[in-house]
Parts: sequence; C-alpha cells; structure tokens
Amino acid sequence: MANSSAAPIMLELVDENGTTIGTAEKLSAHVPPGRLHRAFSVFLLDAAGRLLLQRRALGKYHSPGVWSNTCCGHPYPEEPPFAAATRRVGEELGVAPSLLREAGTVRYNHPDPASGLVEQEYNHLFAGLVREELRPDPEEIAETAFVTPEELEKRHATDAFSTWFMTVLDAARPAIREVTGGAGGW
Repeated sequence: MANSSAAPIMLELVDENGTTIGTAEKLSAHVPPGRLHRAFSVFLLDAAGRLLLQRRALGKYHSPGVWSNTCCGHPYPEEPPFAAATRRVGEELGVAPSLLREAGTVRYNHPDPASGLVEQEYNHLFAGLVREELRPDPEEIAETAFVTPEELEKRHATDAFSTWFMTVLDAARPAIREVTGGAGGW
C-alpha cells in the first residue's frame, strides 16, 4: 500500500508536438477531460516472435485486471522516455529488455469507462526482446502471457484489454516486425 506521506508522482505535460510545457500530478492528469502528457509503451517478444502481454494487477487504480502490452507508464519530468521504459520493465517484470529500440510515437485520447479516467497521451513506443525468465511484481502484474498474432486475436475477442492497447500495438507493428525479423507474423 502506498505511503500517504510520499511525494506525489509528477508527469510531464506536453503540447501536440511532444514539447514539454509543464508538469502535473499523475492522477490529476488522468481526470476528465485529461491533460496531454508524456507516456511510453513497451512491446517485448521472445525468441519465437511471441508478444509478451501482461494483465494489470487488480490493485491498480487505473485499468485494473485488464490485459495490455508488455509494459507502459510515464517518464518522470526530464527523464528520457527510453530510460523510463527500461526502468519500468525492470521494476514490473524483473528483467532487462534486450535490443530495445524506438518505435515511434502515437497521440491518443481514450476515456476508460470502467474507471472514469482519461488516457490523453503523447506515447513513445519501444520494441525489443526478452531473453530472461520473468519475475513479475505482483503489485503491478497479475499474470503474463506470450502470444502469437492468432492467439492475441482470440484473446482480444474474449478478454478485457486496456483502452489504449490496439492503438499502441498498431502504431508499433513496423518496429515489432523489425525486432523479430518478420518472425511471428506481426
């Protein structure tokens, strides 16, 4: 449980071009209508070209219990997105990403009907490989799964996914194909 006397987590607010224009406390940036802020999404694949998904822990205040990409989050103010992505993969999954590369950016506005919060993000995308045994933090991750595109399609049709998942996956597909050398059919 979070310590109530802990300093608030701050995010970088950005304009439509991704230029930093200020900061805001994390939760306040997600309250409707949302404030555009910097975020990142990571897609890691195994040697067979299967995508690592995570089901968010049930204790998360935002989008608990839904499936999403390997890792996502927000850089601290002035923290480079690549450094933040690498840091959070380690914190959440207990591994270091391998051959992590930038995969572009995507801008979106996704309200989450379940929580009432809004994802108004300028999202930096990253793709790479995972070559170590996962050690997920149960405070962050309820479950993990490696999936092929066909398995993802079936799972997406039946299971709950984060509101941003398909937006970030579609934007990252070209880099995912590069990382896998075309393996896996992404």
